[in-house]
Amino acid sequence: MSDEAQGRFFIPGATTIGLVYSDGVILASEKRISYGSMIMSKTGKKVFRIADQVGTACAGLVGDMQILTREVEAQAKLFSFDAKRPMPVKAAAKVMSNVLFSRRMFPLITQTIVGGMDDDGPSIYVLDVLGSLLPDEYAAVGSGAQLATGVLEEGYKEGMSQKDAKALVMRAIKSAVRRDVMSGDGVDLFVITKEGIQEETTNF
Repeated sequence: MSDEAQGRFFIPGATTIGLVYSDGVILASEKRISYGSMIMSKTGKKVFRIADQVGTACAGLVGDMQILTREVEAQAKLFSFDAKRPMPVKAAAKVMSNVLFSRRMFPLITQTIVGGMDDDGPSIYVLDVLGSLLPDEYAAVGSGAQLATGVLEEGYKEGMSQKDAKALVMRAIKSAVRRDVMSGDGVDLFVITKEGIQEETTNF
């Protein structure tokens, strides 16, 4: 395989965003699943529930996303049974980091944002394929990340309202979709608050 082909293979196709606002977290990703230059599906799901107040949004190979999120979801359930309380967001992110690092020789090809609400408030964490763990207030991953990040940088304000946060996330994804051929066909969005996860889907 040529260096150019290897580079294309390891670029996770998607535009996926996580953002902290005043009362919660928004996780979002567009719905296109592509393989090289071919669109395999226009209804792919890249946003997943891990616990009642914790979710993850991914970019990369769909099978790898599903394996990773199922493992962390199972660990979160075991934690809640043993500790009699929900798994905190940071703990879920650390479990995911450990899973990714343990697979470093045969990595799961996915970039991931873990986000949610716990006793410490809203938070998100960004992970690469080797499990590097970085806290942030907003982030974008995937092939459309550079385009989306410019919009987030310009529009993000600490403590912004849910309405403004959703509008910014949608604007960032639409900006990336216009230029990134691996992204498109609508958006799946999680709004995570102390009440739980509200899921929304928008087509365009």
